[in-house]
Amino acid sequence: MSKVEDFLTKDEEAEIVAAIRLAEKNTSGEIRVHLEKETSIAPMQRAVEVFHELEMDATQLRNGVIIYVAVKSRQFAIYGDKGINEKVANDFWNCTKDIMLDHFINGRNKQALVDGIHNAGEQLKKHFPFESDDSNELSNEISKGE
Repeated sequence: MSKVEDFLTKDEEAEIVAAIRLAEKNTSGEIRVHLEKETSIAPMQRAVEVFHELEMDATQLRNGVIIYVAVKSRQFAIYGDKGINEKVANDFWNCTKDIMLDHFINGRNKQALVDGIHNAGEQLKKHFPFESDDSNELSNEISKGE
């Protein structure tokens, strides 16, 4: 599997977008998923690049999170913005990564992302609970690269 289009079906993509919407109902945090064929640099470094390319650093509370996946190698990274990193420990995303890794290893791509999004939402709501005046600052759609 080396094509971004083949990584998830349309129905699976819809389930992931629904998972993002559900997770964001409990937090002011913003979650995005980005898929691309491969990366020639470390996944975390590429996640940071994509994070800025998608202007995810423009949220009011600087509490955006990107789940980046290089589909060919199934490498992935989770990166949270400055507002999150100022409030949490360095290993904050490890539990989310662990949940996702098992699913990816076993070819359950959609479940890896759905469970990762759910866990990220649970983690975010502890530090960034949903407020009545919150607005959806970033698209919930999956972004895709080459």
